[in-house]
Amino acid sequence: MTKVTSLRGLRIMKEIRLHGRGGHGLVKASHIAVRTAVEEGAYGQFIPFFGVERKGSPVFGFLRLSDEPIRRKMQVYEPDILLIFDDTLVTLPATYAGLKEGGTVIINSTRSLDELAVPSQAATVALVDATSICLDAFGRNIPNTAMLGAFCKVTGLLDKDRLFDNIATAFGDANRVAAQNAYDRVVCVKG
Repeated sequence: MTKVTSLRGLRIMKEIRLHGRGGHGLVKASHIAVRTAVEEGAYGQFIPFFGVERKGSPVFGFLRLSDEPIRRKMQVYEPDILLIFDDTLVTLPATYAGLKEGGTVIINSTRSLDELAVPSQAATVALVDATSICLDAFGRNIPNTAMLGAFCKVTGLLDKDRLFDNIATAFGDANRVAAQNAYDRVVCVKG
């Protein structure tokens, strides 16, 4: 796992594409990531994309984190990092599309690496059972805060304490617990 203490000193922008389903909290997770980056003195940008706006339908969004101002205002076509909130989405062609060579993939899943058909250009693949963590922590399948915890551990791009404080402020202590559990339980299966 790549460990970076903060975005400052990154010197390059990280482009992240998030894939989830309506109701998984993808937009709120992105807002918390951007807020955390900005509080650290870095820059963040989130662009949501909705197809059919209904609970359960596939949704995705584009997140950029950088230590320098972000000028791009378009979709992320070649992500450095993929954050996949629902492993049933890995069968959709758009999910892994454009992943950069040496990229990172973080998936909410209990399935094996072979079952997830992760492309060979992924240098790092991490799995976390964010669904079970959220069900245990607050009784609902809204994996956004758990996925943020896993993202924080795997990438090191955001300050853990600041991120978890922002999660608790937005959603309460049960979500902080979910983020911490995912941070502790995420497993790097490749890289």
